[in-house]
Amino acid sequence: MTHIPPPTEELRLLDSELWQLDARRAQLLARRAWLVAALHQAQSAPVAPAAPVAPSASFSPPRPEASAPRVQNVLLLLGGVLLTIAAMVFTLVSWGDLGITARSAVLGAVTLATLAAPVPLLKRGLRSTAESLAGLGLALTVLDAYALHEVALADTDGTAYTAVASAVLAGVWLGYGLLPGTTALRLPLPAALVSAQFPLLLCALAADAGAHGITAALLVTAALDTVVALRMPSGSVRVVAVVGAYGTGSWGALAAGWLSWTATGPSAAARAAALLLLGTTIAVGAAWAGGRTTARTADDQDTGRGQAVGLAVAAGLLAVTALGGTARTVLPDTWTVPAHLACGIALLAVVRAGRLPDALRRGALWASGAVQALAVLWTLPVVSVAVLGASAWAERAWTGAPADTRAAVTPELPWPPDATAVPVVLAAVAAVLALAVRDTAWRPRALVGALCLSWATVMTLPAVLELPYTVGLSVYGVTTAGALVVATLVSPTTDPASESTPSETPQAAHIRLTAAQLALVTSFSLALLSLASQTATLTVLSLLTALFAAAATRTRLAPLTAPAALAHATALACATGAAAGWTAASTALLVLVVPAVAALLAPRLDGPRTTVPVEAMGAAAGLLAIGLAVTDPPLLALVLALCGVITAGTAVRPDRRPLGYAATALFVLATWVRLASWDIATPEAYTLPVTVPALLVGALRRRRDPRASSWIAYGPGLAATLVPSLLAAWGDPGWTRPLLLGAAALAVTLLGARHHLQAPLLLGGSVLALVALHELAPYIAQVAGTLPRWVPPALAGLLLLALGATYEQRIRDVRRVRDVLTRMN
Repeated sequence: MTHIPPPTEELRLLDSELWQLDARRAQLLARRAWLVAALHQAQSAPVAPAAPVAPSASFSPPRPEASAPRVQNVLLLLGGVLLTIAAMVFTLVSWGDLGITARSAVLGAVTLATLAAPVPLLKRGLRSTAESLAGLGLALTVLDAYALHEVALADTDGTAYTAVASAVLAGVWLGYGLLPGTTALRLPLPAALVSAQFPLLLCALAADAGAHGITAALLVTAALDTVVALRMPSGSVRVVAVVGAYGTGSWGALAAGWLSWTATGPSAAARAAALLLLGTTIAVGAAWAGGRTTARTADDQDTGRGQAVGLAVAAGLLAVTALGGTARTVLPDTWTVPAHLACGIALLAVVRAGRLPDALRRGALWASGAVQALAVLWTLPVVSVAVLGASAWAERAWTGAPADTRAAVTPELPWPPDATAVPVVLAAVAAVLALAVRDTAWRPRALVGALCLSWATVMTLPAVLELPYTVGLSVYGVTTAGALVVATLVSPTTDPASESTPSETPQAAHIRLTAAQLALVTSFSLALLSLASQTATLTVLSLLTALFAAAATRTRLAPLTAPAALAHATALACATGAAAGWTAASTALLVLVVPAVAALLAPRLDGPRTTVPVEAMGAAAGLLAIGLAVTDPPLLALVLALCGVITAGTAVRPDRRPLGYAATALFVLATWVRLASWDIATPEAYTLPVTVPALLVGALRRRRDPRASSWIAYGPGLAATLVPSLLAAWGDPGWTRPLLLGAAALAVTLLGARHHLQAPLLLGGSVLALVALHELAPYIAQVAGTLPRWVPPALAGLLLLALGATYEQRIRDVRRVRDVLTRMN
């Protein structure tokens, strides 16, 4: 079927279009002549114009929705389909009404006539009709084969007969398509190739060749399709061949891989390997020929190269599966993955071969990388257990050191099976990345990957080898120190006397950052692992604190190592207090050393990249200290006061002045907690001596600096008395304290309103409102008890309606202002 008509048909269409254009031109000329005559008559006789003569109504024909070639193709396709259905009905239903001679004569005559009809049609240029009849003839040959089986060969095996019939039909259609009079037909050759997909597969099924035989049939069929696809430059035959090659080849490769994986002995594995190598040969041949094929356009060249690389990748994976599957049956299960990895690494030898096409070498490289990536993924469970398995000791700290490192990292998790070869796999891939990758763009990433894999190798060795517990701790500690040393060696030092900082290459920066991060992860795992023993915990945390503190002297490592040193110091303080038998509240005083050290070191550090993490870690340690002291109010007040001192010392720095608010809040909170812990009934006796000097200092501050905020000047002093008194008033059943506090709050509020000060106004007003609410609470509760239940919802509804009306009024005001501005414009 085609959308381009033959020359004779196209000439007829052009003539028809020209005739329509001439007819339309004549109509337009007639209309123009009538309009000219009408205008002349109107100018010569305006009173009694002559009646115009209506022109012949003519309209342009409607635009066709389907072109003539499409209509032709649809009609021919429907005709062929209907004739094919009729032939099938005749063969399947009406066949028994005729004798053997009549049957043969009818089918033979109809088939030969149908197959011969395209020859004269092609000579007359009716190619589409010829294609339709050719398709009908091919369908009739299939019906002939079916009729022959039903009449003469009914006792033969259906699968075997179908295999032979498909082969015969493929040969007949191929010969028919190569005849001198039918070479212009496009349908017979693709149909012959489609029929050729079934003989080998059906023969294997008929002969009961088993899974290996069926797989071989699929792969051989794929090989034949590949040959046809490579020999055909373009056209429908090549498309069918490519689809057949990919389809049968994919099924054959998957079946061969499954046979290799499920092989129980060397013999079965060798047969599966032979099938996989056959698939490898097919893919290599197609990639070789596809990589050397010259295409007409650049897009075709890129597509061909991409397909060649994909085929080369498939060939490499099939070869690795074949060799690795054979080795699997003769090696223990533990070494299955290393065997496949060795085959994948061996593929890199293909990359070094200079005579091979570039597509093959690139495909082998990607296939080797895929095998290595899968091998590394296989090791992840063991690496995860080795690094994070010790976290379960946080709930069973100091319960006793385990026998070996494997027991230490698996107190609750199961040890993965076949983990003996994990360090071997990790070390092999790390060596490949470090030695084999020489490309400038990929070299930094390869070195970072090699560093990570080497670290994972060392982390898994103690658990895999079941080393003693203390040896495992030593290995983890040496790994942490080694990672810091690597980060230090690749990090250039900064001379304080120099005005410039030495430059650092991106490769060195990546390695330095990765090494520092690995050191942090290892130290975290080591700290968790040491929780099994009290002595190990104190020793490990002390060493880690010193180690990271020493590494923090390097300017480029300080943003990571300085906060890590503070974190380990915080953990060491907690462990020291627990080992000494102190309570959690007492231990909080020891933890406060960490924020104090952070506050002292922060101004001496180089830049905000280091200062901010250190101060954040100090703040976190301070919060931890407050949380530890919550159970002991007197110690909590002391901890809050010490935190206020540290925060106030930090607020002295010009860039940290806003921390003065936090320091004030901490001091006030410490005062409140202290008063509450003493069970004082009259807190004013202790707060007023503080409030009066604080207000005097605030007044002096405002006199010297009128721009100073009232919250800084008067907020701490007012809050120091008003808040404790408010808390005491809420628990006082008498009326004297609420009255005096309300009067004081009213006075403070009036002073704030008089002098336009925000802090006295808000603090006094809030305390006055709360005191009034406390005094009116019994009456409000009494009234609420007597009100019906529908009153609160009704009041809420009225409130919402009022808010809605206000909102609507505001919208109306905004629109009115907009209208005024519009009129002004």
